[in-house]
Amino acid sequence: MKDNRYNWKIKDTSDVDIEELATETKINPVLVKILVARGMKSADEILNFINDDPQIIHDPFLLHDMQTAVDRIFKAIENDEKILIYGDYDADGVTSTTIMFETLDQLGANVQYFIPDRFKDGYGPNLEEYQHFIGEGVQVIVTVDNGVAGNVAIDYAQENGVDVIVTDHHELPAELPHAFAIVHPRHPQGDYPFGDLSGVGVAFKVATALLEEIPEEFLDLYAIGTVADLVSMTDENRFLVKAGLNLIPETQRIGLQKLIDISGVDPVHFDEQDIGFTIAPRINAIGRLGDANQAVELLITFDEDRATQLAKKINDVNSERQGLVSAIFDSAVKIAKDQDHAKSQTLVIIGHDWHQGVLGIVASRIVELTNKPTIVLSDQEHNEVYKGSGRSVQKLNLFQAINPVREQFIAFGGHHMAIGITIKGDELVILENQLEKAALENKLNFRDQPEFLIDVKAQISDFSKELVEEIKTIGPFGTNNPIPRFELEEVRVKEAKAIGKDSSHLKFTVADGAETINAIAFKRGEITDILNNISNPISIAGTVNTNEWRGNVSLQFMADDIKIKGLQVIDKRTSNLNKNLFEKDTQYVFFNQKLMQLIKNQDIDRNLYLFDSDDIKKNDAITLVDCPSNFEELSRVIKFNQPQQIVAYFFHQIDFYADGMPSRTEFKQVFALISTQKLSQEAVKKLGSELKINQEKVNFMIKVFFELNFVKIENGLLFVNSDVQQHQLDEAPAYKKREELIKTQEKLLYSNGNELSAILEQLINV
Repeated sequence: MKDNRYNWKIKDTSDVDIEELATETKINPVLVKILVARGMKSADEILNFINDDPQIIHDPFLLHDMQTAVDRIFKAIENDEKILIYGDYDADGVTSTTIMFETLDQLGANVQYFIPDRFKDGYGPNLEEYQHFIGEGVQVIVTVDNGVAGNVAIDYAQENGVDVIVTDHHELPAELPHAFAIVHPRHPQGDYPFGDLSGVGVAFKVATALLEEIPEEFLDLYAIGTVADLVSMTDENRFLVKAGLNLIPETQRIGLQKLIDISGVDPVHFDEQDIGFTIAPRINAIGRLGDANQAVELLITFDEDRATQLAKKINDVNSERQGLVSAIFDSAVKIAKDQDHAKSQTLVIIGHDWHQGVLGIVASRIVELTNKPTIVLSDQEHNEVYKGSGRSVQKLNLFQAINPVREQFIAFGGHHMAIGITIKGDELVILENQLEKAALENKLNFRDQPEFLIDVKAQISDFSKELVEEIKTIGPFGTNNPIPRFELEEVRVKEAKAIGKDSSHLKFTVADGAETINAIAFKRGEITDILNNISNPISIAGTVNTNEWRGNVSLQFMADDIKIKGLQVIDKRTSNLNKNLFEKDTQYVFFNQKLMQLIKNQDIDRNLYLFDSDDIKKNDAITLVDCPSNFEELSRVIKFNQPQQIVAYFFHQIDFYADGMPSRTEFKQVFALISTQKLSQEAVKKLGSELKINQEKVNFMIKVFFELNFVKIENGLLFVNSDVQQHQLDEAPAYKKREELIKTQEKLLYSNGNELSAILEQLINV
């Protein structure tokens, strides 16, 4: 039973003298080790990375067709031509549209913006919308965050005398549209040194070229769009996003202020995580469920009342989105786990009347759960036209996987990790086969744990509030510049509890000697009981931050994964056996057959096995219900089945170790009394109270006497055998068995948790 969900990979820094670099750079050695792990081997590299240099901002005119685009836009402004900004409905598209609209408006252009409807128009240039706007006199169309795959609509516009300027960052198809200009950071004929701009990044570059200076008033939008679209947080992206994050607490955008406020975010400590987990999802939600033009209006309005109204609307829509995602996810999970899909390497999940605006989120969660590239689709009212989204794993470029059959579909676009698609019902088989074929060609195996890259092995004593602040200097964090991950190796759990409305999250404390730190693990509440009862050391991997509560600031470890070392021994030893102990669906192993039968008679629908059963599933979890009579029985079940987890109840009706072996004096007392009279069964039952000796011990001693032929029974009476021969008490099988029981119970019932864990682990390795 593996508790770690990922395959941990720790970067090797052994070839660099960390202490020497820390002295040279005057930087915390832990931070130096992080940067070395990320490929920086010299003091200059480290200092250049930490000390932000504006020279990293690249010349916008290095972008393909930038001069052509700028000249055409200025010509349109001079001639008062009607310009349309054609955007996209996600956070990147909304911020791109806002930047382009405000730039052209600032330059005096006759400009309007339009965000297509996700459901009516779909993603990218829509022919009917192009025809509509051209009919209304639009003479220039500028796309933002879309366009490279809009051949049909763009060719129509160009053929009808309307110039289309494409500004986009998505994957380039084999055949590009015949647009007037295509501004794209990875255009094969371009010379731009950084190919990972988002849509808002490209729009920002066009704005910079048009305004002939870096427009700092757009840096807040640059930060939101770039973080939201998960592009590389390196190079100029990192510099400009950092600048944008610094401006957001004092943003002059009333709508953004209102959205931050209603979201409950603290603007003073605003960072990239607030964008990724709070602001961007709200902007995305209105594009998924409503009209994303309202999000653009929110960002450009100067009307405080209208800004308040729009922020509330967007926040409400996000709450609705959360409910839809939860309901659809529950249905999608059942399909993902059914017999038709359980063994496949990929998933195409089909629903009916699911809200198509949230299917990308559902797909992401299914990927997280199954480690399989997943496409989630739905039609409406059984119209046999399926729209949806796909999400992938790192090893499979989803766009390239589907691209060979794209001509079979109504619409298709995307990139490495995500796609959008519209498809007829009779083409679903083509999609399923192509995706599974690509998985096989890329040698995917969903059973392989995803890699989890760790920067540094650390000790709790390495962490401090000062280090947390120093780590922030290498942010903002995101794709290709993740927040530093640490491994705390072989720490001990002090306390764990499940938290959250549904107890799905885990809060726990770990210790390394005298040092302790509180930790949180989201969606790991199910292992609370394990952590509270194991004696094994654990390792945790994740990030460190600070938590403020009622004015007190403390360190907190955010555990992304948990690894329990060795055999998991969960200590639940008890002398009270009840039905509640059989709630979990696992393998229950007994050493006493009568006890097992007694439990079976309680109508407990569980897998119950005697310790020597060949039906016990190997390399799995087992629960040892009762205490064995000897270590030979225990060794048999553990060594033979090699369990990964043992829950130890070790139920016992009699504590033989506590009662001990009767003394020789007690043996003499019982024998002497039997010598004086013949005893009936009823008389034997009263011997304990008569001699003031535990009756169980009395029964045991009589059994020893009987096995040694010291006594016999005739006509229901117990009396001394006159032909008795001399024997040592320990020759009796019952005596030997009790000695074994005492030794076994001493070790299994009276050991502490660490000792018990060591005993059982030793048996598994014998």
